[in-house]
Amino acid sequence: MTTEIIFAGFGGQGVILAGKILALAGMSEDKYVSHIPSYGAEMRGGTANCSVIVSDEEVASPVIEKPDVVVALNKPSMTKFEPMLKAGGLLIYNSSLIDSKPSRTDIRSIALPANEIAEKCNNARGANMVVLGCLAKAVPGMISGVKPFEYALDEAISARNKKFNPVNIATIETAFNTDYEIK
Repeated sequence: MTTEIIFAGFGGQGVILAGKILALAGMSEDKYVSHIPSYGAEMRGGTANCSVIVSDEEVASPVIEKPDVVVALNKPSMTKFEPMLKAGGLLIYNSSLIDSKPSRTDIRSIALPANEIAEKCNNARGANMVVLGCLAKAVPGMISGVKPFEYALDEAISARNKKFNPVNIATIETAFNTDYEIK
């Protein structure tokens, strides 16, 4: 199984970190992965996105032309990346910040209130962690639950910020255990 994902949002929303954590979680399960970050003109407030591939087979090319999944944390990202999504693909969009519905009818979508779920977990900056939990649940077989994210967070987070790992794991777990309506 190969899953090609694009994470996108404003700089500062943690989309690059979410992609890195997903790639590391895949590696911890002996999957083949690719992670390519892309920043806009500014790190914080500008656009940021990354491409992630998680596969049971070697990744021939890290370039994603028609992703299986698009995660859009803001409206400009949804506008830009929804058209790229392959027919039948999954769009996970942050309904906390995006007030419109997807324009395509040939895709599946999840309106994920990522900011609200993060705040309920006492993790105001954890919308990216909510997305990881949702993604792990919505794409069975890509990552086996929450456990791989514990390893990934330990690897990805600097020593001075590791104190946030318990709340991030709890946020991922809450999102994984939430039921989502896929339209």
